[in-house]
Amino acid sequence: MTDFKNQLEADRVMIEGELSQRMDQLSDGLQKPVVDAMKYSLLGGGKRIRGVLVLEFCRLCGGSLSDALPLAAAVEMVHAYSLIHDDLPCMDDDDLRRGKPSCHIAFGEDIALLAGDGLLTYAFETAASSSLEPGLVLQAIQQLAVASGTFGMIGGQVLDIKNMAENLDTLRSMCQMKTGALIRASAKLGCIAAGGDPAELERADLYGQKMGLAFQITDDILDLVGDTALLGKPVGSDQQQGKTTFTTLLPVEAAQVLADELLEESIGMLEPFGDAAAFLIALTRQLAGRRN
Repeated sequence: MTDFKNQLEADRVMIEGELSQRMDQLSDGLQKPVVDAMKYSLLGGGKRIRGVLVLEFCRLCGGSLSDALPLAAAVEMVHAYSLIHDDLPCMDDDDLRRGKPSCHIAFGEDIALLAGDGLLTYAFETAASSSLEPGLVLQAIQQLAVASGTFGMIGGQVLDIKNMAENLDTLRSMCQMKTGALIRASAKLGCIAAGGDPAELERADLYGQKMGLAFQITDDILDLVGDTALLGKPVGSDQQQGKTTFTTLLPVEAAQVLADELLEESIGMLEPFGDAAAFLIALTRQLAGRRN
């Protein structure tokens, strides 16, 4: 357990350092208001799970973490952008994020909107700056674009705000786009950074699909029974907004069983990697049992 914690912390420190360095490269001139808002949301905490997945799948496939680091930073920028926009009054209208005021509360809706846009575009600039072979950089950018786009996070958000998830099948599709797409991309980006073979890329994709869905179901459970102080965001907001979640379509116990099944299936995708997958297996189990 100590080795796991040390490795997780080492990955997070690497990612935080890269993010800080990238943000320091931005101009603080006339654009300072939006840069400050971008820094506020990007550097204001977070588990860095998506970035860690990039690094660890790169390690799993025998690559260099330094090659994967720009891609890990890019994924975290896309994630931060999505949270800024999720919290806006026209979306989920949440005033609290990671235990502090949401970006639009701290900086106003106009600057928050632009900060999200700024992080999304800077993510692609960051990914494009990777020292990987150009063909791999292009492949990575394509994966990130698909995960962020109409058939990824944006498509999932459309289904969410229109409350179109009326049954388990549609809800699964929504979650696989809104939450799962970036998790899948994170795993695949790590493989791409390492020059992984097609079989490794497929396993990473299937892992991301299953783990992303398990992650979202756990989120739904925590929104119903969690603690605001631990979560750093309001509890019960989905219920208040009348959203369909796994805990509205299923009893909490049944939702937990489904999350556990998906957890084991995602771990099954890692087992062919042998002992090299020990860290990722431990991380996956920790995420499934998280309380925030």
